[in-house]
Amino acid sequence: MTALLALIPILVVLVLMLLLRLGSHWAGMAGWVAGLLVAVLFFGLNWPVFWVSQGKGLLLTLNVVYVLWPALFLYYLVEQVGGVRAIAQAMQHVIPDNGWLTLVQAWIFTGLIENVAGFGLPITIGAPMLIAMGVPPLIAVAAAAIGHSWAVTTSGMALAFRTLADITATDPNVLFPVTSILIGIAVLLTGFACAWLLGQLKHWKRILLMSLIVGGTLWLSGRIGLISISSFIAAIVGIGAGILLSKKPQGWKLEAQKNENLLNGTLTYGFLIVVIIGVVLIKPVNALLSQFTWTLAFPQVITAQGHLTPAANGYLFRFLMHPGTLILLTALLALLVFPHIKGYRIGKPGVALARTVRSGIPSSLGTLFMIGLATLMEHTGMTFTLAKGISELVGAVYPLFAPFIGILGSFVTGSNTNSNVLFGVLQRDVARLLELSPLIILSAQTVGGALGSMVAPAKLAVGASTTAVKGQEGEILRMTLPIGLVCVLIIGAAAWLMVVL
Repeated sequence: MTALLALIPILVVLVLMLLLRLGSHWAGMAGWVAGLLVAVLFFGLNWPVFWVSQGKGLLLTLNVVYVLWPALFLYYLVEQVGGVRAIAQAMQHVIPDNGWLTLVQAWIFTGLIENVAGFGLPITIGAPMLIAMGVPPLIAVAAAAIGHSWAVTTSGMALAFRTLADITATDPNVLFPVTSILIGIAVLLTGFACAWLLGQLKHWKRILLMSLIVGGTLWLSGRIGLISISSFIAAIVGIGAGILLSKKPQGWKLEAQKNENLLNGTLTYGFLIVVIIGVVLIKPVNALLSQFTWTLAFPQVITAQGHLTPAANGYLFRFLMHPGTLILLTALLALLVFPHIKGYRIGKPGVALARTVRSGIPSSLGTLFMIGLATLMEHTGMTFTLAKGISELVGAVYPLFAPFIGILGSFVTGSNTNSNVLFGVLQRDVARLLELSPLIILSAQTVGGALGSMVAPAKLAVGASTTAVKGQEGEILRMTLPIGLVCVLIIGAAAWLMVVL
């Protein structure tokens, strides 16, 4: 009975977003209010537990928002001068095989865009390019939706992954090796799914090789400390591999073309990558910047029903090493320094800021309430109660179901990050109760959530907005949903095998 009561706030979020199609900010707020009522009436919520849980949640929210807003601002600066689209046009110039090019753009280039912006923009930008190359609109949107999903977990400075690690108190460096294995499988699955949709399964050998290259690069990048840009680096290497693996017609020669917009995109994001690599890998710099930290200490609290949360610090900010700081530095240089380089242009900061505010406010409010709900449920014992009920119901085969919870969260909230916030602690607690590896279960959660990007109605609506199939999201979902479910089933099977072996 208590497990069903603990489920009420999550059901409120799911119903409002899935049936009433409200945004995550409205649904999150309603779920938070529902959580408060349930916690007060049935789980002994008192003032100390409330302010500690919400204080910790606010710190986690600030961490997310400090990545989100700078990333959006930088993207809108570069997007105004066509920097991102210029990269795609350059690919058309160096990959003469049109069929292979459509696959690389739908599968790898959209992963690159996901790292730059996300929020449906990989579909918004990628689908029209596929359509221009002769791909039917519905297939183009579906292929772009499927193709970019492998990159979501570690895109945007690994925001979804880092949020999962933070909210479950898991060391990201310990979690990443397991997660990267499942991401590698997702790379392979999305590659073949795109090839099937685009009629390019004849390239199956190249898809296998590309999957090894992209997955291996992502794994290696994370292992040397570059988790925040691991899928960014993997996408860049993947595009390079796609160029090298392309079949060139006899007598084909690469002709030099001048494209100033290409400089805008490559210099800006190239600088960001170099800065992050330098901060992570140059040990004296890393040690110096790591000294500047800030957090808040929270006392031990206990509910009226006896659920105890030990004293602990909140999220630890390393401001000079934070991805948000590095993005802001890149944006500042893009505005003040890079324009002195011949041929470099950048967008208007006022326009970029206005677009950032329009995009950032709903996402930030949704994140605030979702995280507030998650920390409230954790500190009142609601999450543990729900986890206990699930563990008793499902048992040892739970790893098969873990990624389905992740994709459900993304389907409803439109966000891998929100899915991890909503279900991360639940997944961890179920794993502990069943004596399964929390690392495997949490990895299945976030990879399932990433694959949920191909079926999230909110993302499909944004993505289809720049094509002739705007308003036909239902038709797109009919194409992506079966593929998404099969992919998640395979991820679940892989997680189960990892537990068994």
